[in-house]
Amino acid sequence: MFQRSWLKVSCFTACIGFISSVATAGEVQVLSAVVKGQSIQDADVTWQRTGQNSVRVKTNAQGKADTAQLVDDLNTTMLIEKEGYSTLVVKCPCEGFTYALSPEMPNLDGLRVVLTWGSSPSDLDSHLVFPGNHVYFSQKQGDQTHLDVDDTSSYGPETITVVKKKQGERYVYMVRDFSNGGRDDSTALAASNARVDVYIGKTHIRSYKVRNDVRANSWVVFGIDGEGAFHDINQYLSLVKNKDINSHLAGVLAADSFESHSLVTAAMIAQAKRLNTAGEKAYQDKDYLAAMYYFQDAINLNPDFSQAYSNLGVTYPKLDRRAEALWANRKAIELASGNRADRIKAGSYYNIGRIYEASSEWQSALDNFESASRLREHSAYQSGIDRMKEKLHIQ
Repeated sequence: MFQRSWLKVSCFTACIGFISSVATAGEVQVLSAVVKGQSIQDADVTWQRTGQNSVRVKTNAQGKADTAQLVDDLNTTMLIEKEGYSTLVVKCPCEGFTYALSPEMPNLDGLRVVLTWGSSPSDLDSHLVFPGNHVYFSQKQGDQTHLDVDDTSSYGPETITVVKKKQGERYVYMVRDFSNGGRDDSTALAASNARVDVYIGKTHIRSYKVRNDVRANSWVVFGIDGEGAFHDINQYLSLVKNKDINSHLAGVLAADSFESHSLVTAAMIAQAKRLNTAGEKAYQDKDYLAAMYYFQDAINLNPDFSQAYSNLGVTYPKLDRRAEALWANRKAIELASGNRADRIKAGSYYNIGRIYEASSEWQSALDNFESASRLREHSAYQSGIDRMKEKLHIQ
């Protein structure tokens, strides 16, 4: 197994005070995703149920909120909000868990991955690999990437921030049960209630929850392709030796495409369609925030739902969420198929170019306008190319 340094192992003693303050039954606790053990006070915690009035409370000085008024079941949704942080949306049951808020990210091509879990096992680890880099507890710094928080004493958060994703390069994210890293038949990861939350810009864009029916110590969660599109992988396996971990992640990174092991049922696809329809209705009513949540819920159920991504691509700009719109348009490009594929891709590249242009990133804007023009002739695409060449002083 990977060996912890003395400093890291000795954190167990230093973290006892943090462990004793974690959420218990009847409450939730809210922490910073990027500062170890830092409680978030005065965050608004709202519980919503269809057809009922919402319940709202604020977190106290320890970052805790009382859930006494909460009907804590699958029909309840929890929102955690605070100025300067991305809103976290969680499907309950919720009580007894710790939740991490991510500060808004200013970079168009930045992202943050936050891992949280329950009381056992004590140590889950985040791993992010991309060409020439493997960011995890033994190597906390990578190229414009860093491990913000490494937790060894249950609950998390454990956080990796990509300050600026490198264009054209692929990334793979994995969770490993370090506590049971020497076992190939462990159910501890499956029983951990682990969840992985991904943030871009000011938005919580995706959630992944560990399956509870597997025997494995490793969970390869997702990949990001060279164009910036997310791909769900959700592969479970047991990796015992260092060389096995490195070899497997290198293989996933180098493969021609990311293989999905996700279980998407017909019922999930049908529910995703219903959510997308509800989102389109909310968009028509100009309730863009509600529309965004509907489309995101649809994608969490069916990660290859191209229409939901296209809908997000036009919804995010209405909410001034440009980084998020980049993500949605990139996935729409990757999923485009059929006789309208070139039209969809061209339109999405043009949308991306406009986002970069609004941020004065002229070269990135030019690259995307040119990609749009190669797929389909349109005066708007050529106009964008001409504007960017003028900005860049290109003849």
